[in-house]
Amino acid sequence: MNSSVSTSHSAATGPAGQEGSPRMVLGASVLGFFIITLDALVVNVALPDIGKDVGGGMSGLQWVVDGYTLMFAALMLSAGSLADRIGASRTYVGGLALFTLASVGCGLAPNLGVLIAARLVQGCAASVITPASLAMIRQTFHDTDKRVRAIALWSAGGAVAAAAGPVAGGALTSEFGWRAIFFLNLPVGIVALLMMARAPRSPRRNAALDPIGQLTAIIALSALTYGVIQGGDHGFGNARTLTVLAVAMLFLVAFVVAEARQAKPMLPLAMLRDRAVAVASTVGFSISVAFYGGVFVLGLYFQQVRHQSPLSAGLMFLPMTTVVAVLNLFVAARVIRRLGPRRPILFGQLVTVAALLALAFFGDRVSTVELSLLIVPLCCAGGIAIPAATALLMNSIPAEVTGTASGVMNTFRQIGTALAIAVFGALVAGSSTFFAGLRTSLLIAGTLLVISIVTVLTVTREQRPAPAA
Repeated sequence: MNSSVSTSHSAATGPAGQEGSPRMVLGASVLGFFIITLDALVVNVALPDIGKDVGGGMSGLQWVVDGYTLMFAALMLSAGSLADRIGASRTYVGGLALFTLASVGCGLAPNLGVLIAARLVQGCAASVITPASLAMIRQTFHDTDKRVRAIALWSAGGAVAAAAGPVAGGALTSEFGWRAIFFLNLPVGIVALLMMARAPRSPRRNAALDPIGQLTAIIALSALTYGVIQGGDHGFGNARTLTVLAVAMLFLVAFVVAEARQAKPMLPLAMLRDRAVAVASTVGFSISVAFYGGVFVLGLYFQQVRHQSPLSAGLMFLPMTTVVAVLNLFVAARVIRRLGPRRPILFGQLVTVAALLALAFFGDRVSTVELSLLIVPLCCAGGIAIPAATALLMNSIPAEVTGTASGVMNTFRQIGTALAIAVFGALVAGSSTFFAGLRTSLLIAGTLLVISIVTVLTVTREQRPAPAA
């Protein structure tokens, strides 16, 4: 225990031995997590306008979203080890600088191919920012209670960005055009980089990189995503689709074998047997499928079926934006400190399941205002359960593997997002009516959340924190 505290204390001390600014560390971490989460959703309501400007059918537009989340997921584990190896603060600054430059590339993209390529680079940078930002918080805030509050604020930055993404995307697209949604990242990225100038340098740790595991993971996830998207376009019985999906399964097996044989794998398979890691990863995956997949198909539904403008479609998510901000900023940390993480995880997911069922069975029968209100509970899992799951993970693992463990959790979150976009896009493209595909998508998301709830109930125990002295 003492060695852990000593290590954490040194992490909060600058090169000259002076204490760094925890507020600057937290502020920069929140801003970075905000913009990378915003970019996962800000393009959703802009997709029809992007398609009109640079071309591309449903499959091309899916890649604008999935190109980002795919690289985010595939590189996350190596990024976690990288954060441990060269220091979380150095990793964070490099990732944030690359992300900001890639955002400019997206805004200037002359065609769909260049836009997708820039989105791939954005995803690579985002995969570095996430575990590094969380590791900096873990290293800077030594007191458990302060760390819970810091993690809640970090989660709030992501949750508010996720909820605000459709609103900001719709407003910017309607007023200035879709390219403005990417230029928005430039001032935010610059401010966060300036804040890091007053942040302490993180310690380096002996974390090995795993090129074989990384390569097989990228090929497996890329092939799986490509196969699902192509299946929506050409059918899952198509020879090309089946071949690509077979390649995905082959490299997934190769990845597991490689990790089992590596002395220092990027994904220690034994770590998945840790209860906290298993629960956080399962919860993160299921919630990402429900939230990001739901917002993706609902954003398209508002414009393609209800014929709303990008601004009107974005405003449909405004009530949800308000609620998620309140949950993260004023509710989540207090509830977690008072009740422990288990019950908030369960409650957030249960409310979201109810919202998904309501949307699936009544979404096509209600007015625009009523539909906007039905969307509100969709944010409860992200607003309450994700901060609780993150706190559970951070409070249960040693400081020296923070980057790797947070990389595991966030990898599962990004895989959930990537697969949700691919599968749900294929369902709405291949169904007889858009809403039939939408309903199936929402029911799949609800089923995954139920599985996650059962996992939490069977695997975790009540961990109520000790009362303050």
